[in-house]
Amino acid sequence: MYNKSDFLKRKAAALKYQQGKDSSPQVVASGKGVVADKIIEKAREFDVPFFKNEALANSLLDVNVGENIPPKLYKAVAEVFIWLLNSEKDAKLQKEREEAEKSR
Repeated sequence: MYNKSDFLKRKAAALKYQQGKDSSPQVVASGKGVVADKIIEKAREFDVPFFKNEALANSLLDVNVGENIPPKLYKAVAEVFIWLLNSEKDAKLQKEREEAEKSR
């Protein structure tokens, strides 16, 4: 059965940031329910990693799409970007290990 409370608990936000170009990350998409599902679907389509943090998601939903995040969110978002960079490094190392195993 449809549960509106569970439906609205699904939240997502997408950010973009280009070092040297952008002054701070910008919210490029955000929403709840079906909109959140679409954001997640699109991220999966492009192999974008996910980071789950409900408090941060709630804060990002308060930022209008197209706006830069406010300074009070810099630290939290920086921690997500650090996690993302570490995840990408780990994935690259894993891929290199797998390729090395295959070539043996």
